[in-house]
Amino acid sequence: MSTQPAPPPGHDCDSCAMQEHLVQMGIILDKWDYVIALAGNPNVGKSTVFNALTGLKQHTGNWPGKTVARAEGGFEFNSKRFKMIDLPGTYSLLSASVDEEIARDFILFGRPDCTVIVVDATMLERNLNLVLQILEITDKAVVCLNLMDEAKRKGIEVEHRTLSRELGVPVVPTSARNKDGLGLLMRTVAEVIQGEIKTSPRRITGNKELNHAVDTLIPMLEATYPDLPNTRWIAMRLLDGDYRVRQALERGELSRMGMAVTETVEHMEQTL
Repeated sequence: MSTQPAPPPGHDCDSCAMQEHLVQMGIILDKWDYVIALAGNPNVGKSTVFNALTGLKQHTGNWPGKTVARAEGGFEFNSKRFKMIDLPGTYSLLSASVDEEIARDFILFGRPDCTVIVVDATMLERNLNLVLQILEITDKAVVCLNLMDEAKRKGIEVEHRTLSRELGVPVVPTSARNKDGLGLLMRTVAEVIQGEIKTSPRRITGNKELNHAVDTLIPMLEATYPDLPNTRWIAMRLLDGDYRVRQALERGELSRMGMAVTETVEHMEQTL
């Protein structure tokens, strides 16, 4: 099975596919087939991707119990309905801020069918920190290599197929402001969700002692918290000294964190 989408964006066929098969639905979403999380650093064109796919009408409000704005919208692509959740723009998922906590908890506990990670092709190195952190949490991910028009203008070349091989997930070049590549992006997302594209995300491989410690913690976490979606990531965070995760573990809050995200999703459904 393929691990990388074929034609590059910007071709007429891709633009035609975008126009022919995408139906912007805005906030009209009484039913959907898949949920997509949209993640990325600030100022990478994430909102432009969101608006191009869902339309200008969005359901906005705050995340329950937070003062952080939340935006969600929907679209139909190839007869499937997608609900897109625009996560706060962050540089990390290590919960140093409320924005990072929201993004991390939704990807980890909300279990979206796919996470689209928008990166700036002109500042790729700075963006890869968040990409690698998200790939530690989920296998179902696609990198949206945005602002390719700006990269071309600045003489920057990005070998997206090489990047895809290194990351272990599809990388789709786009220019969202021109809607170039978005048809290919959505086809790729659908194929990842349906298992037609197999991903093998690049994960941190530590030394022998670290790997042994992770392998020791995982069955203990699984026995105590059988509903946790990614015990390996939790184990890695504990060993890295993540105070927030350790505190949640000691207080028995991990299950409640998952329940809180579930309640957030249910709240979203009720407000549509």
